[in-house]
Amino acid sequence: MGRYFGTDGFRGKVNEGLKAEDAFRVGRFLGWYFGAARRAAGKEGPARIVIGKDTRRSSYMLEDCLSGGLTASGADVYLLHVTTTPSVAHITRVDDFDCGIMISASHNPYFDNGIKLINAAGEKMEDDVIGLLEDYLDDHLTAFGQQWDELPYATMDSIGRTVDYVAGRNRYIGYLISLGLYSFRGKKIGLDCANGSSWTIAKAVFDALGADTFVIHDEPTGFNINDECGSTHIASLQDLVREKGLDAGFAFDGDADRCLCVDETGKALTGDHILYMCGTYMKDQGKLRNNTVVTTVMSNIGLYKALERAGVDYARTQVGDKYVYEYMTEHGCSLGGEQSGHIIFSDYASTGDGVLTSLKIMETMIARKQPLSKLAEPVIIYPQVLVNVMVGDKQAALEDPDVLAAVEMVTGKLGDSGRVLVRGSGTEPVVRVMAEAESEEICSRCVDHVVGVIREKGHERRV
Repeated sequence: MGRYFGTDGFRGKVNEGLKAEDAFRVGRFLGWYFGAARRAAGKEGPARIVIGKDTRRSSYMLEDCLSGGLTASGADVYLLHVTTTPSVAHITRVDDFDCGIMISASHNPYFDNGIKLINAAGEKMEDDVIGLLEDYLDDHLTAFGQQWDELPYATMDSIGRTVDYVAGRNRYIGYLISLGLYSFRGKKIGLDCANGSSWTIAKAVFDALGADTFVIHDEPTGFNINDECGSTHIASLQDLVREKGLDAGFAFDGDADRCLCVDETGKALTGDHILYMCGTYMKDQGKLRNNTVVTTVMSNIGLYKALERAGVDYARTQVGDKYVYEYMTEHGCSLGGEQSGHIIFSDYASTGDGVLTSLKIMETMIARKQPLSKLAEPVIIYPQVLVNVMVGDKQAALEDPDVLAAVEMVTGKLGDSGRVLVRGSGTEPVVRVMAEAESEEICSRCVDHVVGVIREKGHERRV
């Protein structure tokens, strides 16, 4: 974890944890750094940076501040306006930008916002560049062989400009439509756009492919993004599917890098179900490279048992789509993701893409000629119990021999019928204790035992 940037960008409550001047200074650094990097590489012209944003009221303020900082440092800024995180990643890569920026706090409420940085390959920005940016924010930057007390401002004809680049977003929509292998004609589909980025994109794609589309939460006000809607609040989509007799429903989050779905009975399906349905289909099509689905440690044991029965291998990474993608890149895998709905199809995208995920689920359903309920049936989700314990020192708690012994004892008792996972939060002084087993009662007993030892050893910090 960085000083300002976590695994998913610089995020905080607007004008408290993430201030307008922070965005301006981020822009100042990126415009200067990528301009200097271009000159060092012998490239002509200013740095080219593309920006997208979600529908939060504060996204407009942060866009202006970033643009001001970037152009003041000599970069040219291309504005996609309201769009999705994966569209920014796609356009950054295919249109040869030096950097992409997405203004979003994903599934968080409207009063939070964030700045996500994307490199020229359409992937999350490299840690060394983030480190230099954080050094600049802390006023002790050393780069390109010297120390910088202040970055130079562009002057005269070297000052940057902003360009309306909505055409880039439209090309991304065309790219998604081109990935539709089958007509959706005759399919009744529900879309929950979370009053966020997908409201301008998802319906256009599904309509173009012939679906009879029913859309909810597509009226953003700047304050209602993710408000009792989208992938974190899927109940209204379940109601829509049942009431309208739809074939499927898809729910996105605020910046549409996540997708969860609802089957024709109104049952919500998680990212684990999606990984199973698409993974086994890709295996049969000869498109599942290394015969491996990449997951995180939070995926349900029911997914792993279903994959084993289907003859599909799997890998586990740390929590975070960043780590999933890193593993996929290193090992040449084509499918990976998280239980939360960040699903990465690396043949088509360099990040989780909710609308793309919904298209691949539709492809699977149509090609298999089976409803979602049947496709997901082999995944029997084991009950989970999760308890968060606030602690004084995460590492001390996680490395305590008695805590480790408690975890080992419970794990031994569960055998292959369950598991216990103990990990530290990436953003809070919290240890998370999670158990999966055949019943909630067994889960609770396992979690209570481990949490009890953490408390007995004095690690808990009471507020």
